[in-house]
Amino acid sequence: MTRSPKRPPAGLPDKDTLLAFLREAGSAEKTDIARHFGLKGGDRRALREMIRELEAEGRLGKRGRKGFSEAGALPPVGVADVVERDVDGELYVRLVEASPDAPRAILVADNDRPGSAPGLGDRVLAKFARGVDGWEARLIKKLDTETNRVLGVIRKSNREVRVEPVDRRSKDVLLVSHAQGADLRDGDLVLAAIERGEQRYGPRRGKILETIGREDDPRAASLIAIAAHNVPMGFSEKVQQEAQDQELPSLKGREDLRDLPLITIDPADARDHDDAVFAQRDEDPKNPGGWIVWVAIADVAAYVRPGTTLDREAREKGNSTYFPDRVEPMLPEVLSNGLCSLKHGENRACLAVRMIFDKDGRKTGHKFLRGLMRSHASLSYEQAQAAIDGPEAGGGTDEVTGPIMDLILYPLWNAYRAMLKGRLKRSPLAIESPERKVLMDPGGGIGTIEPRKSLEAHRLIEEMMIQANVCAAETLEQKKTPLLYRVHDAPSQEKLFNLGDFLQTIGKPWNKGEPATTKRFNKLLDETRDTPHAEVVNEVVLRTQMQAVYSPENVGHFGLNLDRYAHFTSPIRRYSDLIVHRGLIRGLGLGKDGLTDREIAELPAIAEQVTMTERRSMAAERAAMDRYMAAFLSERVGATFTGRITGVTRFGLFVRLDETGADGLVPVSTLGGEYFHHDDRVHALVGERSGQRWTLGRTVEVKLVEATPVTGGLVFEMLSDPAPRDPNAPAARLGVRGRGGDGFPKRGGGRPGGPKPRGGKPSGGLKGVRKGKRR
Repeated sequence: MTRSPKRPPAGLPDKDTLLAFLREAGSAEKTDIARHFGLKGGDRRALREMIRELEAEGRLGKRGRKGFSEAGALPPVGVADVVERDVDGELYVRLVEASPDAPRAILVADNDRPGSAPGLGDRVLAKFARGVDGWEARLIKKLDTETNRVLGVIRKSNREVRVEPVDRRSKDVLLVSHAQGADLRDGDLVLAAIERGEQRYGPRRGKILETIGREDDPRAASLIAIAAHNVPMGFSEKVQQEAQDQELPSLKGREDLRDLPLITIDPADARDHDDAVFAQRDEDPKNPGGWIVWVAIADVAAYVRPGTTLDREAREKGNSTYFPDRVEPMLPEVLSNGLCSLKHGENRACLAVRMIFDKDGRKTGHKFLRGLMRSHASLSYEQAQAAIDGPEAGGGTDEVTGPIMDLILYPLWNAYRAMLKGRLKRSPLAIESPERKVLMDPGGGIGTIEPRKSLEAHRLIEEMMIQANVCAAETLEQKKTPLLYRVHDAPSQEKLFNLGDFLQTIGKPWNKGEPATTKRFNKLLDETRDTPHAEVVNEVVLRTQMQAVYSPENVGHFGLNLDRYAHFTSPIRRYSDLIVHRGLIRGLGLGKDGLTDREIAELPAIAEQVTMTERRSMAAERAAMDRYMAAFLSERVGATFTGRITGVTRFGLFVRLDETGADGLVPVSTLGGEYFHHDDRVHALVGERSGQRWTLGRTVEVKLVEATPVTGGLVFEMLSDPAPRDPNAPAARLGVRGRGGDGFPKRGGGRPGGPKPRGGKPSGGLKGVRKGKRR
């Protein structure tokens, strides 16, 4: 609740009074509302019913896990696009990804920063508040000034030089002058600017800003993704110099942990080692069978201090971005791979937490300290797992010596097995998300694409990091120090209803009125794990979840089933973790380089920034992977593959291949000679005449008919037959036309002759769209 309105006389309010209260308060939980109106007993039950009715009427919306706000209310801080300029020159913004009927807000001028004024099409971070004439947005910062730029491929002919965009959603084909195109080759990747000015018809005019590479370069996938998603590259000279000037801190004010046998366990190709771990038996007789677990994290705050250029660029980047052939790091390499990285045998500054667990995995205490450590070994996940498995399981200990096994690895695994009891009792969401990795060959090309292995060593490190993150959030709350939480809200009622509708189609009961819990989801996943529906149920449950974000306000972490959670363990590659480190330094009095008052005031803006940069990196990484997949498969056009339908839309079916995990589209225009109705309730395309169905989760055989590496698009032809009509289903409504028709029906008519969907035939260049995911 943002502020407390004047308390009214006790008694159940009517709907308008309740909405007026929420309008003034901003948001409130049911208990806050009941307390404000002095409700007890039956009145509280009536309030719950009133809230349900207002939700059903669309007049009330959720805010956080338990809060409510008036429908259409804007958050205190948000990312928005400048969408309109009125006749008086006033600019209006609308929240990113909001519906067209969402409220807009007038952008209030910032007289202190006249040079930062945004223009039409810019993306901004703004504070929202109700004004006399509606919503007002006060600029915090511009987020995107590149909206007039196009990343594309040069296509040359005798008559013209064109820039064709690599973004399959873009329609901005540009014409450039022959003088500019004289030194360019067909297939060059370029960044071009759309020239301003009136143009009534034909392609728009453009100006070449930069030549990035070649479309046939194996590294083009990453370069395109970086440029297309505006991922910052490199560092300024000043930042590089600041990084070069850093020195290892002395022992003053730190505890000497160099004799503690901490080790790092990371991916085999990792160079930025954030974390080190160690475990030992707790000798306290009051904790029989208990364990002490140490997690030491690189002390990035000792080098990246508030207000420096190094800090400002780290905040702008927000996080490191990882591609198969490169990394765009948040910090310069001299820090990320050097002074901050917990290298084997070298002294390193760290911020460590000593945690105590009982024999059942319940954490009974913890303590943070600032120290100087020395890693006693650097192992890959595979090395650690092979050593623990031993020769009997096909592993071995050749690369891991006896002392490391006895003093470090065995205690770590035994401590983890105790912690695992606590994890199982907590029952975090157990969604399986198989991932693929691209392995490059020595020449820079694509060697192979293979599944990422899931090892117990991964889960051990994950659980120890989760517990350290919990300790950070708990300590900052205890010290009343503001922080950035990592929050993950519970699924919305709409998503839960959609899940229930889908589960009905596979004969799985789901009570829509029952609250969502991780145990309930896990029970569903367990019950379907060994059935033909296992993969699709896992996929649909994943899509039911909300996205995790950063916030200075806590709503808990639904997926991990934790009341409080913060990111602490990866400050080399995540700015959010650096903020948490500074908070701990301030709250515990561990130095003068802690969180500043200014940073505390800016926490809402920092939360929006790092949430935005995380999603930017995720989108760039997915886009690069799509392009690598398309390049890898481009030599196999005409081949057949087995896969599974992972998406059903009105314009076609998305299919994920079993062999590579690549996603592509089967256009609806190739499915058959009748109209298809898209039934989103049951995730199916249903034939108008035959009632035959293409349903989510079906295993199918497809032929690859088009692979376009520059866009990442894959187009398939369906070889399998559709499922027969559902005898219990009502007659299908008019839908979209299959083979032999003219594309989509006209609105309200359904007769052939409506506008043809772009790329309705594979030869027309329709590009597949990959549906990415991340917990």
